[in-house]
Amino acid sequence: MGTWDATPFGNDTAADFAGDLDDLALDERPAAVREALEAAIREAGYLDRSEGDTAVAAAALVAAQCPGGPPADAIYGPDEPVPPLPDDFRPLALAALDRVAGANSESQELWAETADGLQRWQAEIDELRKALRP
Repeated sequence: MGTWDATPFGNDTAADFAGDLDDLALDERPAAVREALEAAIREAGYLDRSEGDTAVAAAALVAAQCPGGPPADAIYGPDEPVPPLPDDFRPLALAALDRVAGANSESQELWAETADGLQRWQAEIDELRKALRP
């Protein structure tokens, strides 16, 4: 799996998730975003990187719909727009980000292994959190 930067869509898993969303019918996309968020939240044990990266990408799509939220990645994010997501996605996205950036998370552990990677990655996560907070 390749990672080229700390942004939410800066890795193969997140870019694949965006492609998978593009393959779905418009009305099926919210359910896929919800499932990506809930999968990370549900994992009580060790959260593997693929679930973590997908959850961060899903959270970024929710944040992009919040006032002042960062836009979804125009290059590696979905080519097709995600329809308006319900307001209850915001707390799910926050909980998923907390899970991915917390203990027992491969994503967090791998970013911590790089010189300044953890700081850059956490800044991206914090930007999403800021947009998602009511």
